[in-house]
Amino acid sequence: MKMTQDLEQRVVELETRVAFQDQTLTELSDALAALRKEAAQSRELLRRSLDELKQARGAFYADPAEEPPPPHY
Repeated sequence: MKMTQDLEQRVVELETRVAFQDQTLTELSDALAALRKEAAQSRELLRRSLDELKQARGAFYADPAEEPPPPHY
């Protein structure tokens, strides 16, 4: 009888640990998914920012061939 109670107690403890680990894995999986989404958004924002910077540079540094000649010519 004592042995049965001990075994039952151990099984309950193991089930509790497994349930806790399942919950922890779910939380970690959710956190990883959120981080991946955030990283994708950051990547897209960086890409758009770099594109805008390239366009701004292009407008600021005009092609010398398109510039009119200086007035002394």
